[in-house]
Amino acid sequence: MEVRKIAVLGAGLMGHGICQVAAQAGYQVRLRDIKQEFLDKGMSMIQRSLSKFQSKGVLTEQQVQETLSRIHPTLDLKEAVADVDLVIEAVPEIVEIKKETFREVDSYTPQHTIIASNTSSISITELGSATNRPEKVCGMHFFNPPQLMKLVEIIKGAKTSDETIQTVMEVAQKMGKETVLVKKDVPGFIVNRILTPALNEAVALYWEGVADRDDIDKAIKLGLNWPMGPLMLLDYIGADTVLSITEVLSKEINVKFQANPGLKQMVRAKLLGRKTGKGFYDWTGK
Repeated sequence: MEVRKIAVLGAGLMGHGICQVAAQAGYQVRLRDIKQEFLDKGMSMIQRSLSKFQSKGVLTEQQVQETLSRIHPTLDLKEAVADVDLVIEAVPEIVEIKKETFREVDSYTPQHTIIASNTSSISITELGSATNRPEKVCGMHFFNPPQLMKLVEIIKGAKTSDETIQTVMEVAQKMGKETVLVKKDVPGFIVNRILTPALNEAVALYWEGVADRDDIDKAIKLGLNWPMGPLMLLDYIGADTVLSITEVLSKEINVKFQANPGLKQMVRAKLLGRKTGKGFYDWTGK
């Protein structure tokens, strides 16, 4: 199946980036959110990002204008998805909100439309069960920021067809992404299954007083060649997000993934990282 039109649901942190990447690749994109202010903010972030690419010589002014001309913001879900070939859902990471979105999208879209979720931890099989087309539901997990990060995890639900996977892989590759296939629908997929315990252990080292913050981050940057240390990365992701992923992993897979008490304490204290201004690092004024 050839994909020509895409709808991106959610203009937030991930959604606006996915929309931009799709439009840059030549797709007509409908960007939908529930409030005009969210759409306006998403569009201004897209414009800012494209301007940066232009100033660095990655895009010409004409390419920037062509990209923007392919994006059609809307508040109307039915209008957003009525004639598209692929829907990419990037709404808040709450199961019931996602399932309700999938139910509505299923009722408004043509039979051939694929519905993909950008979820990082929610079961694709469960989301597919909210529709009458589970064979056309899959995971399409982008990484933050989608404009720069090369990887997309493609996740197969229990009933996802091979044709759906093939189509979505081709779309991701046309967007300039590298893809990996997650053959089983397990919590955390590949990256978060490996990354989350590593972040959790970095918190443990810090809270147990084994090493200082800067030495923990320096050790992993220089010893494992990470671009940034685990505690700084945790601040970028958000302690609350990491905690919620550890809870899913420990509940669904094994108690060995249980969150360190220090991580829970930071969330209780609202020391979430960049989003609240303080975490392991001080982000106020940056």
